[in-house]
Amino acid sequence: MTDLSLYRNIGIFAHVDAGKTTTTERILKLTGRIHKLGEVHEGESTTDFMDQEAERGITIQSAAVSCFWKGTRFNVIDTPGHVDFTVEVYRSLKVLDGGIGVFCGSGGVEPQSETNWRYANDSKVSRLIFVNKLDRVGADFLRVTDQVKKVLGAKPLIMTLPIGREDSFSGVVDLLTRKAYVWDESGQPENYTVTDVPADMVDDVEMYRDQLVENAVEMDDDLMMAYMEGEEVSDDDIKRCIRKGTLELAFFPTYCGSAFKNKGMQLLLDAVVEYLPAPHEVNPQPLTDEEGNPTGKHAIVSEDEPFRALAFKIMDDRFGALTFVRIYSGKLNKGDTILNSFTGKTERVGRMVEMQANERNELSFATAGDIIAIVGMKNVQTGHTLCDPKHPCTLEAMVFPEPVISISVFPKDKGATEKMGIAIGKMVAEDPTFRVETDIDSGETILKGMGELHLDIKVDILKRTYGVELTVGQPQVAYRETITKEIQDSYTHKKQSGGSGQYGKIDYTIKPGEPNTGFTFSSSVVGGNVPKEFFPAIEKGFKSMMGTGPLAGFPVLDVVVELTDGAFHAVDSSAIAFEIAAKGAFRQSMPKAGPQLLEPIMKVDVFSPEDHVGDVIGDLNRRRGMISGQEPGATGVRIKADVPLSEMFGYISTLRTMTSGRGQFSMEFSHYAGCPANVAETVIAKEKEKKAAEK
Repeated sequence: MTDLSLYRNIGIFAHVDAGKTTTTERILKLTGRIHKLGEVHEGESTTDFMDQEAERGITIQSAAVSCFWKGTRFNVIDTPGHVDFTVEVYRSLKVLDGGIGVFCGSGGVEPQSETNWRYANDSKVSRLIFVNKLDRVGADFLRVTDQVKKVLGAKPLIMTLPIGREDSFSGVVDLLTRKAYVWDESGQPENYTVTDVPADMVDDVEMYRDQLVENAVEMDDDLMMAYMEGEEVSDDDIKRCIRKGTLELAFFPTYCGSAFKNKGMQLLLDAVVEYLPAPHEVNPQPLTDEEGNPTGKHAIVSEDEPFRALAFKIMDDRFGALTFVRIYSGKLNKGDTILNSFTGKTERVGRMVEMQANERNELSFATAGDIIAIVGMKNVQTGHTLCDPKHPCTLEAMVFPEPVISISVFPKDKGATEKMGIAIGKMVAEDPTFRVETDIDSGETILKGMGELHLDIKVDILKRTYGVELTVGQPQVAYRETITKEIQDSYTHKKQSGGSGQYGKIDYTIKPGEPNTGFTFSSSVVGGNVPKEFFPAIEKGFKSMMGTGPLAGFPVLDVVVELTDGAFHAVDSSAIAFEIAAKGAFRQSMPKAGPQLLEPIMKVDVFSPEDHVGDVIGDLNRRRGMISGQEPGATGVRIKADVPLSEMFGYISTLRTMTSGRGQFSMEFSHYAGCPANVAETVIAKEKEKKAAEK
């Protein structure tokens, strides 16, 4: 039997450039998994193994590695920080039991940290906080912990204090043991000495230790009473309470250090073992039926239960298709036959491997709590449940955001079309937020994604990994349409062509729906003027037309249709006649219902040095942005705004010019809002021109 208490499935997540990948490298070095450290800025880190990751110094896809620390097995997933790749973070958090949120000592809580923290809250993942880069200019540990409280609404439990600031940062004090860990300047993680607390820090250490103990004992009423009465609480009791509070998300143990300089990492690893949950200590995953409704049952993490696992990532590499799987219960042996409950098909497990970033070790079996990769699975996609064929079940599926930006592409040489099709097929399987469509009129291939960088990387992967050179069109915004007025109308479909004809009459109301409700259909017909069996056909007819709006043919959002009356013919009426009537009714009534063009609005977060704030805000206003807030920081100001996506293309180069290269920004989709009349006219005219040219 595998001892699940010695497993930790953890993810490392943070904003771009806070040091996640460097932290992962240090964990691998300290646990003896790698012997030479690869640096991100040199493009040599273990987990950033894609060419694009090495060049740009960013993480694009989450990578999984396994290692051991003090007898405990860590499955570590290093996730991307860039907002265009948050889906990687989201799907990793779905299968992890604990996480380490890394924050930059000078940058603090940055935009992407907020998004990732929100995802972790949604998935109820226990976390440690690691404030990194304390050797940098402007780094301030306590300021970052204050930001965690204010910006994230979270409760940091300070476990260590830094010794020295910026250049003079030399180590940390462990508040629990009141010991100082001081590293020398060799940069080697093992070169440290444990000494007494520096004299000038004694008062601070006592104050923060008291706070730590007070917060911890709140998790145990008996201990709290004893503590209030002046009794000394043992370190073991405090640790037990910290573990309980961490698992219940009451607080987040907070550590500090410098991953790059190898300072403070051992205490963080000890904390993973001591405070983060083992697989069986996490609330088990809920099971759902085929429609996605909860059944009330859960996937209990145990080897004795039937086999249940979730495919959370697909990756294609030189060894073939890899399906990353988190096993929740049961045991999987090489050669077993498993059921994909989404497709209803069974597959045989040929090869299983334990991942070391892009290296792999063959496995003969895996058990509950493991994160492994299965080689050569067919028809498995992200979010599919794999289970024992005798005990079919569905684990709670993942929900992915809709793409907001698209580009048209076509291969530079005619022979590459088929090659491009195969490559894109593999890429779509890997990334659920990357979609592909073919424009029926023009024959162009349309790639859709979460942002400019997202699509830029996809085109780069097609070129390098698959050898497909593309000509890329201008980025296109995913506009939508809706209506603004309620109208009552009637439509009759009548067709006589010898023999039985077609007849269907409907009276209906069309009105705007609440935001994000999509299409809603109801009926208030009384007296059987339209028989009930035709209602589904009428609903289907209206719903099928929602993909093409009356203004420029964009998909329609948030419409309510109510069937109020109608008429039928005993012989000539049929489901198809009423479906055609509904389609005609949609075409007839939508132009009268005050149609409006909607555009995607992005939540934009800009960092600017103080002396350029006026320029940045002025520029955002020119882009039709609505400023929602400003937050001064140690090295500049964060400006939050809602800006239409159509105005944000190429923004990074403008921002860099305005701020002498020091500005940064991130953005994510917020909501759809009505377009101003002048913008709508331009977009509609362009769409009509495009359609005329295609004819």
